[in-house]
This record gives sequence, structure tokens and C-alpha cells, in this order.
Amino acid sequence: MQKEMGFMDHLEELRRRLFYMAIGIFVFSIVLFVLKDWVFERIIFAPRRPDFLAFRAWCQFGQFTGIGNRLCVTEVNYELINTTMLGNFSAHILVSLIGGFIVSFPLTFYQIWRFIQPGLHGHEAAAARGVVLFGSLLFFMGVLFGYFVIAPLSLQFLGNYTLGDVQARIALMSYMKTVASITLAAGLVFEVPLVIYFLARLGLVTPKMLKSYRKHMLVAVLLLAAVITPPDVTSQILVAMPVLFLYEIGIMVAARVIRKRDEGASHIDPK
Repeated sequence: MQKEMGFMDHLEELRRRLFYMAIGIFVFSIVLFVLKDWVFERIIFAPRRPDFLAFRAWCQFGQFTGIGNRLCVTEVNYELINTTMLGNFSAHILVSLIGGFIVSFPLTFYQIWRFIQPGLHGHEAAAARGVVLFGSLLFFMGVLFGYFVIAPLSLQFLGNYTLGDVQARIALMSYMKTVASITLAAGLVFEVPLVIYFLARLGLVTPKMLKSYRKHMLVAVLLLAAVITPPDVTSQILVAMPVLFLYEIGIMVAARVIRKRDEGASHIDPK
């Protein structure tokens, strides 16, 4: 039988888990810091080149669907500049830290789960088996979606947005923050099914409740897609569909949780 932990024991366990997370992020950040040229040329600056993989794929998709070259990107009309002494170095540090967090996410999520797990009952822990793998897969799918879909669309729209004769000369740090925030946010948004799973197990959400907010979710996602993408329907649909799909998966996950809970209650009921 596991010994019940006191308040100080929980604090010590939290400190230990945070230390492991920090070590993992630090190690991967150092690796990415050393691989500076490869990280910036192959990953960070790639979405602003016309031959970026996503741009070529969109162009082929547009031609295949008969809408012509509307999705093709032939040139990038904005340039990146650095206006401070520490600009390049600060961007290097920012990219290394965020990249370290992304790469080490499975380890980070594992430490969070190990801290939460002792507080669960045996059947609850068993039902959540594989949560680290599932959560990590969702996160990396979101990161890839943010990097290959949302980030380049946003960069093209915002970088080429004209206002009179003002030339678009984007500060390097602003570019980095845009790419990093979009990519990281997309990874976290893709955790929606997992979040709904735990909320459903806690009884905080139900499939009926989620279905009642489906229309609100649709409007919110379409508005978000309209803001971060160029003003054409195809781009907005490309961004909105995966998020709505994840929400529908969350509804199915919640329904499964409720069904299993009801089945368990019926087995316990002496009637």
C-alpha cells in the first residue's frame, strides 16, 4: 500500500519533477544552440522562401482542384532586419529555448504525469494508460500543423500586407516570436481531445454540453482562421478543419468516458 504523502512531500516531489523538466529542456536547448546554422537555415527561415515545402504543396493542391495559381507563392516581399546589438543573439537564445521545450515535450509531459498519477485511483490510472504517448503525438502533430500551415500563411499575409508606400521590413525578433508562438500554440491546441478526456472523467463536461457549444466553436475557429490567413476561403478552411475535427474527436472521447463510467456504475448497482 502506497504511503500517503504530506504537503511537504508533495512540494519536494514537485521540485524534483520541475528539476527533471528543466534539465531536459536545457540539454535539448544546448544541442539546438550549437546547431545554430542548421536550425535557422533549414527550419526558422524556411517558411519565408518560395520553395518551402508547404508552398509547393499548396500550389499543387490549387492546380489539382482547379483554382489555378491562387495558392502559389512566387516571391517574398518582406525582409528581416536587426536593429539592436543583442538582436541576433537574443533571437538565437529564444529559438533554442522554445525548440528545447518542443523537442523535450515527451519528457516534460511524462514528469507532469508522474506527479499527477499518485493522486489517481487504480482504475483511473489504468484508464489513462498511454496518456504520455498520446499527448506527445497530439502535440507534435499540432507543431507540424502550425509550422507547415498556419505559420507560413500568417507570414505571407502579414509580411505582404500593404499600407500606402510603407515598405515591409520586419524586425528579426518579431519574426521569431510570430513563428514560435504560432507553432507552440498549435501544439498546445491539439491537446484538446486529451483535455476533454480528463474534464469528462472529472465530470466537468459532457457530450451534450460540448455539442451545445459546437456552433460557438465553429464561429470562433472561423474568425481565428480569417484573422491569421490570407483573405481567401481555401486558406481559412485549411486552418479551421483540423481544429474542428479535434473538437469532434473530443466529443467522441467524452461520450466514451461517460459510457464506461455508466457501465461501471451499473455493475456496482445491486439492482
